[in-house]
Amino acid sequence: MLRVALVGVGGISPKHIGPWMAMEDVELVALCDIRPEQMEKYPDIHHYTDYKEMLEVEKPDILDICLPSYLHAEVSIYAMDRGIHVLCEKPIALKVEDVARVYEAARRNNVHFMVAQVVRFQASYEVVKDAFESGKYGKLLAAHMSRLSVKPNWSWDNWMMDEKRSGLVPFDLHVHDVDFMLYAFGMPKSHSVNRTKMPDQDYIQTTFYYDDFFITVEAGWFNSKFPFCGDYRFQFENAIIEKTAGGVKLYTPTEVVELEKAGVQDEEINMVITEEDPYENEIRYYIDCVKAGIEPDKVKEIEMQNLLEILTSL
Repeated sequence: MLRVALVGVGGISPKHIGPWMAMEDVELVALCDIRPEQMEKYPDIHHYTDYKEMLEVEKPDILDICLPSYLHAEVSIYAMDRGIHVLCEKPIALKVEDVARVYEAARRNNVHFMVAQVVRFQASYEVVKDAFESGKYGKLLAAHMSRLSVKPNWSWDNWMMDEKRSGLVPFDLHVHDVDFMLYAFGMPKSHSVNRTKMPDQDYIQTTFYYDDFFITVEAGWFNSKFPFCGDYRFQFENAIIEKTAGGVKLYTPTEVVELEKAGVQDEEINMVITEEDPYENEIRYYIDCVKAGIEPDKVKEIEMQNLLEILTSL
């Protein structure tokens, strides 16, 4: 039975806590947050306000990090230097040089580290990767990916609107679609970017160029009650695969196929929830790797290095 501790009981943490508590081969033994009230809804789990104390007392096998982004590298390395496996929410860090530092700590301590790049574990995106690799609809010609939201007023101490702590839209929203692009298609040859950044909103649109196709990716926090959307459209020679609020559909010259039904807007964490749970998928994958003693290489170090190099260039 693997013992798990989690630090950072904020907006995304319920999407991690739920799967940990539901799985029979792991035990979520402790939570940590500097706000004790955040943990009151979990009375049967040990509570801490200092993650170093939690690790010393509980000695977990795995630490799940759901902290603000600027703390990810520091806390990951601290835990791994104590022989603890680490699953860390995206992004891995805000500085390119921290990628090597984090993975070197994992190798030095013979533990398993993985960034929770959740889109890689989402079936509605895997279908695009499969179509590209199999060529069953012909070559990819062009694509558009979109991830838009009202500005994150819900974050503790407004940390998400602080560029030094969150990296703003590139590291919070753009990171998802750029990461999927690297996962599915590899490193682009070049890119161009347009951005509108103001104190109360941030919008970015990047075009990535490959040998035979291009992908436009947009992300934004708006100073208006704009509903969350995480959409895409991939244009192949013989089909379109599209994801909208209405679900995921495949359009061919002869038919329209529904691949995924429409999701439900979750106002608390500002995202659309579908029947599948990609958070459970990523946690299950990570647990299985730790138990088998193999590297969780569905999320590779070189890809995280490339991702940070792109994000820091925008």
